[in-house]
Amino acid sequence: SNTDSNTNPDESTKASAVVDVARNLRDVQDQIDQACRTHAIESTRIRLVAVSKTKPIELLQQAYDAGCRVFGENYAQELADKVPLLNQHDGNNDTVSWHFIGGLQSNKCNMLLKPFLEQAPHGPTVANLTIETVATVKLANKLNHAVPEPQTLKIFVQVNTSGEDSKSGIEPAECVALCRHVAQECPRLQLQGLMTIGAVGDLSCFDVLVDLRRKVAIALERDTDDLELSMGMSGDFVQAIAAGATNVRVGSTIFGARNYDSPTSK
Repeated sequence: SNTDSNTNPDESTKASAVVDVARNLRDVQDQIDQACRTHAIESTRIRLVAVSKTKPIELLQQAYDAGCRVFGENYAQELADKVPLLNQHDGNNDTVSWHFIGGLQSNKCNMLLKPFLEQAPHGPTVANLTIETVATVKLANKLNHAVPEPQTLKIFVQVNTSGEDSKSGIEPAECVALCRHVAQECPRLQLQGLMTIGAVGDLSCFDVLVDLRRKVAIALERDTDDLELSMGMSGDFVQAIAAGATNVRVGSTIFGARNYDSPTSK
């Protein structure tokens, strides 16, 4: 009997069968465009990071095939493993940006950077990586040492805007000092802006980040618009854009809520 041949379908095929990634991506992009129209924002200013942590490569491939070029991952090993697996049809593996949005231990920096340092022809370089979760001088220094000249690595400073113990990030009062340290002491790092996770349903966290950006811009003598704001996730990215976000991190709305046990995500 051949009835048992499909009782145990491959996890990833099952995953892609139930989630229409291309359609979900379009829906999210439509909501972003609508929010931009409502608030008179240039929609090209908003970067959508498709948060693909724990999702099988097949779903990332569907997103890529539907036009997605920015992926967000939470685990260093998982990100490093996925980089070479994405089939970038134009032959250039340097068109995709990877945003690291999880907690990063300083001993994982080299592992995370490795696929971006291999200098393969048309392969990804450090320019294809952004680390959104720098919250200590120690991590900034470690990353600064890990990046070879003359390359520079884009980073965001992560701020704990909600004061919750469960959230990572530097205290708002320490944010300017850390940004100043990155600007003055870390020549291999490029400060892109500020990032926060915020408390669910508390939109005031966005305002805290907006206010901090103004202070950082003054301290570093940079144009406010030159510094990005990474804030807003599946549940509140529309409100985040209204508050000034330039980088929104959307996962479950695109890839479905189910988590797939990825062997590399531990």
